[in-house]
Amino acid sequence: MAGEIDQVPAIRAGELTLGIVGGGSMGGAIARGLVAAGTLPAERVLVADHGAQKRASLEACGVRCFPEERSLLAEGPDVVVLAVKPQVLPGVLESAAPSVAGRLVVSIAAGVTLSTLEAALPGARVVRVMPNLPVQVRSGASAVSAGTLATEQDVRLVSELFSALGAVSVMREDQLDVAGAVVGTAPAFFSLFVDELTRAGVRAGLPAAACRELVEATMRGCAEQLLTEGVHPREYMERVTSPGGTTAAALFELEPPLAAGTYAAVDAALARTRELAGGK
Repeated sequence: MAGEIDQVPAIRAGELTLGIVGGGSMGGAIARGLVAAGTLPAERVLVADHGAQKRASLEACGVRCFPEERSLLAEGPDVVVLAVKPQVLPGVLESAAPSVAGRLVVSIAAGVTLSTLEAALPGARVVRVMPNLPVQVRSGASAVSAGTLATEQDVRLVSELFSALGAVSVMREDQLDVAGAVVGTAPAFFSLFVDELTRAGVRAGLPAAACRELVEATMRGCAEQLLTEGVHPREYMERVTSPGGTTAAALFELEPPLAAGTYAAVDAALARTRELAGGK
């Protein structure tokens, strides 16, 4: 990172003012999560969104809202998070550019590179973050990558903010889009598997509501054990799988198509990410 830490005044996470452009699923989740975690007081979180209902929902949490980004940027937030879709981002960048030189700007737009962001925001210290939807319940995962002007202090600050919403990993930008294609889509993959497993249970004779409840409880329990025990997923599978047993028979049928489908799905997500970024 080209910037030097001592060139930028230190900002503590709890003392900064955070401006979020976009109050949709991710922007709203970031705002609510940081307030719920106690990382920032609600009055230090500003959100700009054109949707009146989204603003009203966030204002109910004590967050200050604005109908458009210019009004938010005029408040001079210490950190600006760009939480809009890649297709909308060019217009936001043009609007924000005059106000963010010298400021820390965080983009969560999939596929939009650091070089593109820095070219559109001259002088801004840019960091990209790829979070996923479970940040809404502060159990998400976020990948972080820094631009050329961002300092180590900036990366620590961004990591501290997003760690209040779940796990954080700092990585190179060439790994970031892959993380988005894997971790960003994973909540949909897991939800699909819960639904399909529930349907399979119903097909075999279980009541739908009871089957879904049991499957969801099992998913939560597996996740907790994998996280708390640090066991490798393959080792965990072996705990469940007896030689010649029912799980072994099931895995024999499930694993080959699941592996092939997962690889193809991640490749498709990554290809679409690059399409949304204009093929860059």
